[in-house]
Amino acid sequence: MRIQVVGAGSWGLALARVLSLNGHEVHVWCRREDNPDALRETRESPLFLPGVRLPDPVYVSTEIEPDVDMAILAVPSHVMRNVAGTLRFGPETVRVSVAKGIENETLLRMEQVIHEVCGPCALVALSGPSHAEEVGRGKPALLVAAGEDQGACESVQSAFSNEFFRVYTSPDIVGVELGGSLKNVIAIAAGICEGLSLGDNALAALMTRGLAEMARLGVAMGADPLTFAGLTGMGDLIATCISKHSRNRAVGARIAGGMTLEQAVAASPMVAEGVRTTRSAHALALLHRVEMPITASVHRVLFEGANAREAITTLMLRETKSERA
Repeated sequence: MRIQVVGAGSWGLALARVLSLNGHEVHVWCRREDNPDALRETRESPLFLPGVRLPDPVYVSTEIEPDVDMAILAVPSHVMRNVAGTLRFGPETVRVSVAKGIENETLLRMEQVIHEVCGPCALVALSGPSHAEEVGRGKPALLVAAGEDQGACESVQSAFSNEFFRVYTSPDIVGVELGGSLKNVIAIAAGICEGLSLGDNALAALMTRGLAEMARLGVAMGADPLTFAGLTGMGDLIATCISKHSRNRAVGARIAGGMTLEQAVAASPMVAEGVRTTRSAHALALLHRVEMPITASVHRVLFEGANAREAITTLMLRETKSERA
């Protein structure tokens, strides 16, 4: 297959490597400010994916190759609308969104954003517990290709699957996209737990109750609740809350350590999607009248000036109730 990867950040480069190793003709679009000449020459990005070499057959360019079978949209969610609106792929090109976020202004998922700007097209969301730092080094990862078009999902499954990268399919793109987005909010809270040295018991409780509120919102928005027990719900939540590679967990830990939000975000060149997603998730919870106390607490800490330790105390002193309430 001829495949265009749109975005030369850590995830875009890791996926380009997987696809090239699988024998596909891969083109990577790189912004001029990300130094495409150096990437072409050294085959490595010391900023985004240090120590991982891009295979020699991969093309690196500042231009988009429009005549491709598949396009991997590997840009942050807050720029997806602008980037997708500039793409001129034909209707036969399968679009694959690998962004994990919800648009702040419209509260739309990436599938909805892409369809809004691109019109009818075959669209698949590829998500799951998969840090680029590990995928780029060939460590095993399992993901889910989700979408309404089963043929497109199977095409993505076939393109990516190999001995270290296994892909399942799902028709529940709503649940898959929400799971991948909402877990980043809980991961910020996990980082706060780490920064405050609250221990393993607190982290386990946070992840469990966080998954419950992710599923509540998902069901209210039309998702299958079982999706949140799978790779793109529980699986991705675990990886993002415990991994040293987690950008969102790192932001929470920095804030608990005394940094402002601006300082915590600026400390890494990587985008922590959970910061913006916290705004969207909080707004969606209010819109759908879904109780999401952890998300609300993260919102207060990030955007309302709340003290992180006091926010934990407030959560613990909420009115007691049944676990299934």
